[in-house]
Amino acid sequence: MFFSVHFETLGCKLNQIETESLAREFADAGFDTADTLPVLLALVNTCTVTGKAEQKGRHLMRSLLRRFPLATVLVTGCQAELEAAALAAIDPRVAVLPGTRKGSLADLPAHLARVLVPSSRTDQEKAAAIQAAITCFPGMITGKQSSFAQSDAETAGQEVQPVHQPGFISLSIDPFRLSTDSTRFHSRPAIKIQDGCNNRCAYCRIRLARGPARSLDSCEAIRRIQAIEQNGAAEVVLTGVNLSQYTSDGTDLAGLMEQLLEQTERIAFRISSLYPERVDQALLPILTHPRIRPHFHLSIQSGSDSILRSMRRPYNRQTVVQSIEGLRRIKNDPFIACDLITGFPGETDQDFYDTLSLCRVAGFADIHAFPFSPRPGTEAWSMKPRVPERVAGERLVQLSELAAAGTAAYRQRWLGKTVCAVVEESRHGEPGRVLTENYLTLFVPGLNVNPGKEILVRIIDSGSGEFVSAN
Repeated sequence: MFFSVHFETLGCKLNQIETESLAREFADAGFDTADTLPVLLALVNTCTVTGKAEQKGRHLMRSLLRRFPLATVLVTGCQAELEAAALAAIDPRVAVLPGTRKGSLADLPAHLARVLVPSSRTDQEKAAAIQAAITCFPGMITGKQSSFAQSDAETAGQEVQPVHQPGFISLSIDPFRLSTDSTRFHSRPAIKIQDGCNNRCAYCRIRLARGPARSLDSCEAIRRIQAIEQNGAAEVVLTGVNLSQYTSDGTDLAGLMEQLLEQTERIAFRISSLYPERVDQALLPILTHPRIRPHFHLSIQSGSDSILRSMRRPYNRQTVVQSIEGLRRIKNDPFIACDLITGFPGETDQDFYDTLSLCRVAGFADIHAFPFSPRPGTEAWSMKPRVPERVAGERLVQLSELAAAGTAAYRQRWLGKTVCAVVEESRHGEPGRVLTENYLTLFVPGLNVNPGKEILVRIIDSGSGEFVSAN
């Protein structure tokens, strides 16, 4: 082994998949990914969805610089796409590869292996060679380009473009190159079948970072999932920035799901997130299949038609209600969760009441609520009137309380029932952790089954279950 590579991931499931794939590439090339050797490279996959996520990314970078004093800290992901030069200027040991070039990191292990043919060099000499090799890697940015950094004030109200090549997002690198049929950090594999987004939601910076919608070829998606199934996985998560915009040679998401079910035998499918308008008469019949997990996450954001229009969302409240009713018709009490933003500019007490009333009618099993975060380069950055942070915070508390009550009520309805579950963690002498088909985390005493395997468990209380049998 050459040395250890340390990995950190912030943000969405897409980032997790990409980091998982990179870890596999490094391991296959002879690098350690468990921090058992001196760490000479730390890789951070960043997020830009909120200001807090970006702050966390910068804090993590500085922490890694202190923790691994010889390591080069390589930063990629969405924050790296939009703030590349500013991040590179943090420290001479920081190198940044914009997120839309992330796929090329699959070539980095071989690049470093050529430079670091096993020798008697000291760790300090290896560290210097690594930093030099990474600096000359195609597309990499270091502090020398920091003069290109733009401030929030300069980008306010403008379409933000990658600072490494103003006015251009690199789409020439395959966004689906980072893929693996095995997992190192997770028990349930996932596959990215879609990237980017064609919507122009007023608050969203992700579309600026990831570019327009692109989809993995349907034949390639089937091939990759067949490989995951053959590798023994019980479940695979299908994910993307906006799965509703999946299309490949005339095949939409419903068509792809139908093909996947026809051309696989036993693997179960979990869909990461859907827009409400995509839960339609074309998709619903496919979702009835028993190998589609009864767990759905809807990207809703608000229950107010007025706010949805201001957000530039492509649906209204009634569409949301219809999508939830449709999912409940086809599955037995599915776990339905949603995303919500509180404190969006112009949100009145009545708008928020509309959101609360929608949540009560829907009876969500969970609510992921976030306070509005103004993002540079988006339309909402300059929208008025702003909702005071105190008011947004109070509304967030109400939604969080509603979420907790919804989760408790959902768990209560499933007490005593037997369900499929995937083992996430099993340690000798300790209760194992599993995730049920309907997205409940349970701890199972005496579980001695390898992670990734499917079992049957009986839910005995809100947080635990008992092993019934291997499935």
